[in-house]
Amino acid sequence: MELSIGFLASHNGSNVRAILENIKSGRLEAKASVIITNNTTAGVIQIADEYSIPSYCFNKNNSQDPWQKVLNKLKEHKVNLGVLAGFMKEVPQFVLSAFSPNYFLNIHPALLPKYAGLYGIDVHRAVIQSRDKESGATVHIVNEEYDRGKILTQLKVPRYNTDTPETLAARVLAAEHILYSYTLAEIQKGRIIL
Repeated sequence: MELSIGFLASHNGSNVRAILENIKSGRLEAKASVIITNNTTAGVIQIADEYSIPSYCFNKNNSQDPWQKVLNKLKEHKVNLGVLAGFMKEVPQFVLSAFSPNYFLNIHPALLPKYAGLYGIDVHRAVIQSRDKESGATVHIVNEEYDRGKILTQLKVPRYNTDTPETLAARVLAAEHILYSYTLAEIQKGRIIL
């Protein structure tokens, strides 16, 4: 499958950068077609400039219907796979319905189905409080149920007794940077069928 990726990101875009580096190095055959954010100060905007990728910011402060504009830009840039990377908004049903059922992917900083619906440092606090021996990252399909779409891949990391939420978060983020590109490569090669 030839990948034309549209990124949706809200913050620094470290997963976006990791994927773009894998595209640049040839480890991932894909085209980064567009980056869309909802945050005017998101670091991912600088990443878009650095890699010469068209970028847009849509939110309630600058648009009457930001989700319609997101949908339009994904279509305009001929995106065939939406990649959520630290995107802090739930994709509404009318946007999901405008594309094929497996159009959007998300990465979650835990081993789903555990800790679905949690995000940021709260996920890692919950893992530590649970005394789970491991955590990790999950790439899944986005559907109408938040963090409940079909799981495509997971990468486990150990949870140490000395971990803080911050040290665990750093280890999981490093796993995310590996897992997302791996998953996209498996889709591109036809080993994961969407």
